[in-house]
Amino acid sequence: MSINSATPVLSEESAVPVRTATKRTILMCKPQFFTVVYRINPWMDPALPTDTSLAVEQWQTLYDTYVGLGYDVQLIEPIDGLPDMVYAANGGFVIDNQAYGAKFTHVQRQPEGPAYMDWFGANGFDVRVPIETNEGEGDFLLVGDVILAGTGFRSDSNSHAELSIIAGRPVITLRLINPSFYHLDTAVAVLDDSNIAYLPSAFDAPSLAILQERYPDAIIVTEEDASILGLNSYSDGYNVVIAARAKDFEQQLRARGYNPIGVDLSELLLGGGGVKCCTLELRR
Repeated sequence: MSINSATPVLSEESAVPVRTATKRTILMCKPQFFTVVYRINPWMDPALPTDTSLAVEQWQTLYDTYVGLGYDVQLIEPIDGLPDMVYAANGGFVIDNQAYGAKFTHVQRQPEGPAYMDWFGANGFDVRVPIETNEGEGDFLLVGDVILAGTGFRSDSNSHAELSIIAGRPVITLRLINPSFYHLDTAVAVLDDSNIAYLPSAFDAPSLAILQERYPDAIIVTEEDASILGLNSYSDGYNVVIAARAKDFEQQLRARGYNPIGVDLSELLLGGGGVKCCTLELRR
């Protein structure tokens, strides 16, 4: 049985799928302490100025968008000295009330793992402390009853087997090869239980073959839209919150029966994150 099913039906007039939104429960973290003071991905440059107040303002628009869609939005308190904590998706992977914690690659982000696990425990989730290095929903994406799992830059492939045991679901390993798309959620967008969008050039040949075979009708995004983290989006099966500048992706989504909603997170892009990075789904 699929989780958060949103099965499309075809309109007789247009033959475009009529899609159904499913209410979501998500976790976010206000970028109160956001700045770029180190470089752990190609997007980050400490020499460039960042505007924390603008980051908060843009994040608030994303938060308000989710509330307007009827989502249950939970908040974790930001911690001074952890500027990347705003990227809540990296804090873990939650399924069936189990919270598989994150174990970050870079020392600058490692304190985030325990902080998120403390929040999960305090809010009634069954916390699973990781043995293997992983960065949560940054590299784990649920598509129906299958988990797509990224490796190559951040999450160790051994974490894929660890998660498979915890989640009781197949985990499919995909290898990322472009440092600009260092997490899977920068190169793949989950649209519903059976549909995705992705950037082919982000993957090695065996991984690309897997995606092509499993998702022959996937949306293929342009390099231009991917370069502004247009794929780093969040969908409830009908509404898809995306980077406002990802115009071609927006058109493709509309043609497939989705409702794209553009949000400007350009300040948070300076840290290498977008819509999905700020959004951790909580699945009870």
